[in-house]
Amino acid sequence: MTGWWQRWRRSRTLERRAIPDALWQLTLVRFPFLAARSPTQVAALREMTTLFLAEKEFSGARGLVVSDEMAVAIAAQACLPALALGLDWLDGFVGIVVHEDVVVARREVEDDDGVVHAYDEELSGEAMSGGPVMLAWRDVDDAGESAVDGYNVVVHEFAHVIDMRRGVTAGVETVDPASDRGRWLHALADEYERFADQVENGEETFLDPYGAEALEEFFAVGAEALFVAPAALLGESPHLYRLLTEFFRQDPAAQP
Repeated sequence: MTGWWQRWRRSRTLERRAIPDALWQLTLVRFPFLAARSPTQVAALREMTTLFLAEKEFSGARGLVVSDEMAVAIAAQACLPALALGLDWLDGFVGIVVHEDVVVARREVEDDDGVVHAYDEELSGEAMSGGPVMLAWRDVDDAGESAVDGYNVVVHEFAHVIDMRRGVTAGVETVDPASDRGRWLHALADEYERFADQVENGEETFLDPYGAEALEEFFAVGAEALFVAPAALLGESPHLYRLLTEFFRQDPAAQP
Protein backbone atom coordinates (compact mmCIF):
# COMPACT_ATOMS: atom_id res chain seq x y z
CA MET A 1 0.00 0.00 0.00
CA THR A 2 2.84 2.38 0.85
CA GLY A 3 4.46 1.88 -2.57
CA TRP A 4 1.15 2.54 -4.30
CA TRP A 5 0.60 5.72 -2.30
CA GLN A 6 4.09 7.01 -3.07
CA ARG A 7 3.67 6.36 -6.78
CA TRP A 8 0.27 8.08 -6.80
CA ARG A 9 1.62 11.06 -4.89
CA ARG A 10 4.61 11.36 -7.21
CA SER A 11 2.39 11.20 -10.30
CA ARG A 12 0.02 13.78 -8.84
CA THR A 13 2.88 16.16 -8.01
CA LEU A 14 4.35 15.85 -11.50
CA GLU A 15 0.95 16.60 -13.00
CA ARG A 16 -0.16 19.43 -10.73
CA ARG A 17 3.19 21.17 -10.28
CA ALA A 18 4.69 20.61 -13.71
CA ILE A 19 7.31 23.15 -14.74
CA PRO A 20 5.92 25.12 -17.71
CA ASP A 21 7.62 24.21 -20.99
CA ALA A 22 8.72 27.79 -21.67
CA LEU A 23 10.33 28.12 -18.25
CA TRP A 24 12.12 24.77 -18.54
CA GLN A 25 13.46 25.60 -21.99
CA LEU A 26 14.65 28.99 -20.74
CA THR A 27 16.50 27.25 -17.91
CA LEU A 28 18.25 24.89 -20.32
CA VAL A 29 19.27 27.79 -22.56
CA ARG A 30 20.62 29.85 -19.67
CA PHE A 31 22.57 26.94 -18.21
CA PRO A 32 23.75 24.80 -21.15
CA PHE A 33 25.52 22.24 -18.95
CA LEU A 34 22.05 21.07 -17.83
CA ALA A 35 21.12 20.20 -21.41
CA ALA A 36 24.46 18.54 -22.24
CA ARG A 37 23.10 15.04 -21.75
CA SER A 38 20.72 12.61 -23.41
CA PRO A 39 17.03 13.52 -23.89
CA THR A 40 16.14 10.77 -21.41
CA GLN A 41 18.40 12.28 -18.77
CA VAL A 42 17.07 15.80 -19.42
CA ALA A 43 13.52 14.50 -18.97
CA ALA A 44 14.54 12.74 -15.73
CA LEU A 45 16.17 15.94 -14.51
CA ARG A 46 12.96 17.86 -15.20
CA GLU A 47 10.94 15.35 -13.18
CA MET A 48 13.38 15.39 -10.28
CA THR A 49 13.45 19.19 -10.33
CA THR A 50 9.65 19.25 -10.12
CA LEU A 51 9.62 16.90 -7.13
CA PHE A 52 12.44 18.85 -5.47
CA LEU A 53 10.49 22.10 -5.80
CA ALA A 54 7.49 20.46 -4.18
CA GLU A 55 9.56 19.38 -1.16
CA LYS A 56 11.71 22.43 -0.47
CA GLU A 57 10.92 25.92 0.81
CA PHE A 58 12.61 28.92 -0.81
CA SER A 59 12.96 32.24 0.96
CA GLY A 60 14.68 35.45 -0.04
CA ALA A 61 16.88 37.30 2.42
CA ARG A 62 16.45 41.03 3.09
CA GLY A 63 13.36 41.37 0.97
CA LEU A 64 14.61 39.47 -2.06
CA VAL A 65 11.69 37.91 -3.94
CA VAL A 66 12.52 34.43 -5.25
CA SER A 67 10.77 34.16 -8.62
CA ASP A 68 9.74 30.93 -10.33
CA GLU A 69 12.65 31.41 -12.74
CA MET A 70 15.11 31.65 -9.85
CA ALA A 71 13.66 28.65 -8.02
CA VAL A 72 13.75 26.42 -11.10
CA ALA A 73 17.32 27.49 -11.90
CA ILE A 74 18.46 26.58 -8.39
CA ALA A 75 16.46 23.35 -8.19
CA ALA A 76 17.67 22.01 -11.54
CA GLN A 77 21.30 22.60 -10.62
CA ALA A 78 20.77 21.15 -7.14
CA CYS A 79 19.31 17.96 -8.61
CA LEU A 80 22.06 17.50 -11.18
CA PRO A 81 24.53 15.65 -8.90
CA ALA A 82 21.70 13.51 -7.48
CA LEU A 83 20.21 12.60 -10.84
CA ALA A 84 21.38 8.98 -10.85
CA LEU A 85 21.54 8.61 -7.05
CA GLY A 86 17.95 9.54 -6.28
CA LEU A 87 16.13 12.46 -4.70
CA ASP A 88 16.39 10.91 -1.24
CA TRP A 89 20.08 11.84 -1.25
CA LEU A 90 18.89 15.45 -0.89
CA ASP A 91 16.64 14.71 2.10
CA GLY A 92 17.35 15.96 5.59
CA PHE A 93 16.60 19.63 5.10
CA VAL A 94 13.84 21.82 3.72
CA GLY A 95 14.91 25.46 3.60
CA ILE A 96 16.87 27.24 0.88
CA VAL A 97 17.73 30.87 1.64
CA VAL A 98 18.68 33.05 -1.31
CA HIS A 99 20.68 36.24 -0.85
CA GLU A 100 21.09 38.79 -3.60
CA ASP A 101 24.88 38.85 -3.21
CA VAL A 102 27.65 37.28 -1.17
CA VAL A 103 27.27 37.13 2.60
CA VAL A 104 30.00 38.21 5.01
CA ALA A 105 30.30 35.77 7.92
CA ARG A 106 32.35 36.34 11.06
CA ARG A 107 34.67 33.41 11.73
CA GLU A 108 36.96 32.44 14.59
CA VAL A 109 39.84 29.99 14.52
CA GLU A 110 42.13 28.85 17.33
CA ASP A 111 45.81 28.40 16.49
CA ASP A 112 48.20 25.83 17.93
CA ASP A 113 49.04 28.16 20.83
CA GLY A 114 45.41 28.52 21.83
CA VAL A 115 45.06 32.05 20.50
CA VAL A 116 41.70 32.77 18.87
CA HIS A 117 41.80 34.78 15.65
CA ALA A 118 38.65 36.41 14.24
CA TYR A 119 38.19 37.21 10.56
CA ASP A 120 35.51 37.92 7.99
CA GLU A 121 34.75 35.44 5.21
CA GLU A 122 32.74 36.14 2.08
CA LEU A 123 30.34 33.30 1.28
CA SER A 124 28.57 32.60 -2.01
CA GLY A 125 26.95 29.54 -0.50
CA GLU A 126 26.87 27.41 2.61
CA ALA A 127 25.28 24.07 3.42
CA MET A 128 24.62 23.17 7.05
CA SER A 129 23.64 19.80 8.44
CA GLY A 130 19.86 19.81 8.69
CA GLY A 131 19.69 22.98 6.61
CA PRO A 132 19.12 25.52 5.48
CA VAL A 133 21.25 25.86 2.36
CA MET A 134 22.34 29.43 1.67
CA LEU A 135 23.05 30.66 -1.87
CA ALA A 136 24.03 34.01 -3.39
CA TRP A 137 21.84 34.63 -6.42
CA ARG A 138 24.60 36.63 -8.09
CA ASP A 139 26.71 33.50 -8.45
CA VAL A 140 23.76 31.28 -9.37
CA ASP A 141 22.70 33.74 -12.04
CA ASP A 142 26.21 33.72 -13.54
CA ALA A 143 26.49 29.91 -13.58
CA GLY A 144 26.11 29.65 -17.35
CA GLU A 145 29.18 31.83 -17.88
CA SER A 146 31.27 30.61 -14.93
CA ALA A 147 30.92 26.97 -16.02
CA VAL A 148 33.96 27.36 -18.27
CA ASP A 149 36.03 27.79 -15.10
CA GLY A 150 34.50 24.72 -13.47
CA TYR A 151 32.65 26.88 -10.95
CA ASN A 152 29.10 26.29 -9.76
CA VAL A 153 27.99 27.29 -6.28
CA VAL A 154 24.77 25.23 -6.37
CA VAL A 155 26.47 21.97 -7.34
CA HIS A 156 29.16 22.67 -4.76
CA GLU A 157 26.74 23.16 -1.88
CA PHE A 158 24.52 20.25 -2.84
CA ALA A 159 27.57 18.00 -3.12
CA HIS A 160 28.07 18.95 0.54
CA VAL A 161 24.42 18.06 1.22
CA ILE A 162 24.99 14.63 -0.33
CA ASP A 163 28.24 14.22 1.60
CA MET A 164 26.69 15.19 4.94
CA ARG A 165 23.61 13.06 4.32
CA ARG A 166 25.56 9.84 3.69
CA GLY A 167 29.02 10.53 5.11
CA VAL A 168 30.66 10.16 1.70
CA THR A 169 34.06 11.58 2.70
CA ALA A 170 33.94 10.56 6.37
CA GLY A 171 35.96 7.83 8.03
CA VAL A 172 38.99 7.61 5.79
CA GLU A 173 41.10 6.70 8.84
CA THR A 174 38.84 3.85 9.95
CA VAL A 175 37.23 2.41 6.81
CA ASP A 176 38.42 -1.01 5.68
CA PRO A 177 40.67 -0.27 2.69
CA ALA A 178 39.82 -3.68 1.24
CA SER A 179 36.10 -2.88 1.04
CA ASP A 180 34.55 -1.26 -2.02
CA ARG A 181 33.93 1.96 -0.12
CA GLY A 182 37.40 1.83 1.44
CA ARG A 183 39.06 1.40 -1.95
CA TRP A 184 37.11 4.34 -3.37
CA LEU A 185 37.61 6.63 -0.37
CA HIS A 186 41.34 5.94 -0.08
CA ALA A 187 41.74 6.61 -3.80
CA LEU A 188 39.91 9.91 -3.37
CA ALA A 189 42.11 10.80 -0.40
CA ASP A 190 45.22 10.05 -2.48
CA GLU A 191 43.96 12.39 -5.20
CA TYR A 192 43.29 15.03 -2.57
CA GLU A 193 46.82 14.78 -1.18
CA ARG A 194 48.27 15.09 -4.67
CA PHE A 195 46.12 18.15 -5.37
CA ALA A 196 46.96 19.76 -2.01
CA ASP A 197 50.65 19.37 -2.81
CA GLN A 198 50.14 21.05 -6.18
CA VAL A 199 48.39 23.99 -4.55
CA GLU A 200 51.03 24.28 -1.82
CA ASN A 201 53.76 24.32 -4.48
CA GLY A 202 52.03 27.15 -6.30
CA GLU A 203 51.12 25.11 -9.38
CA GLU A 204 48.22 26.29 -11.53
CA THR A 205 45.26 23.94 -11.51
CA PHE A 206 41.91 23.90 -13.27
CA LEU A 207 40.24 22.82 -10.06
CA ASP A 208 39.59 25.64 -7.61
CA PRO A 209 42.50 25.73 -5.11
CA TYR A 210 39.88 25.96 -2.36
CA GLY A 211 39.56 22.21 -2.78
CA ALA A 212 42.88 21.87 -0.94
CA GLU A 213 41.24 23.05 2.31
CA ALA A 214 39.87 19.62 3.25
CA LEU A 215 38.77 16.33 1.71
CA GLU A 216 35.10 17.34 1.81
CA GLU A 217 35.91 20.57 -0.06
CA PHE A 218 37.92 18.63 -2.61
CA PHE A 219 34.91 16.37 -3.20
CA ALA A 220 32.59 19.39 -3.66
CA VAL A 221 35.00 21.28 -5.92
CA GLY A 222 35.51 18.15 -7.98
CA ALA A 223 31.75 17.72 -8.31
CA GLU A 224 31.44 21.28 -9.63
CA ALA A 225 33.95 20.61 -12.38
CA LEU A 226 32.51 17.18 -13.18
CA PHE A 227 29.06 18.55 -13.94
CA VAL A 228 29.80 21.91 -15.57
CA ALA A 229 33.22 21.39 -17.23
CA PRO A 230 33.70 17.61 -17.51
CA ALA A 231 36.13 17.66 -20.43
CA ALA A 232 38.49 20.02 -18.60
CA LEU A 233 38.40 17.87 -15.46
CA LEU A 234 38.98 14.70 -17.46
CA GLY A 235 41.95 16.30 -19.19
CA GLU A 236 43.62 17.52 -16.00
CA SER A 237 42.68 14.78 -13.53
CA PRO A 238 41.46 11.61 -15.28
CA HIS A 239 41.70 9.48 -12.14
CA LEU A 240 39.65 11.94 -10.10
CA TYR A 241 37.17 12.15 -12.96
CA ARG A 242 36.70 8.37 -12.93
CA LEU A 243 36.31 8.28 -9.15
CA LEU A 244 33.59 10.92 -9.30
CA THR A 245 31.77 9.29 -12.20
CA GLU A 246 31.85 6.03 -10.25
CA PHE A 247 30.24 7.69 -7.25
CA PHE A 248 27.69 9.89 -9.01
CA ARG A 249 26.95 7.20 -11.65
CA GLN A 250 27.14 9.79 -14.42
CA ASP A 251 29.72 10.32 -17.15
CA PRO A 252 29.11 13.88 -18.41
CA ALA A 253 32.13 13.96 -20.72
CA ALA A 254 30.70 11.02 -22.64
CA GLN A 255 27.42 12.80 -23.36
CA PRO A 256 26.71 14.08 -26.91
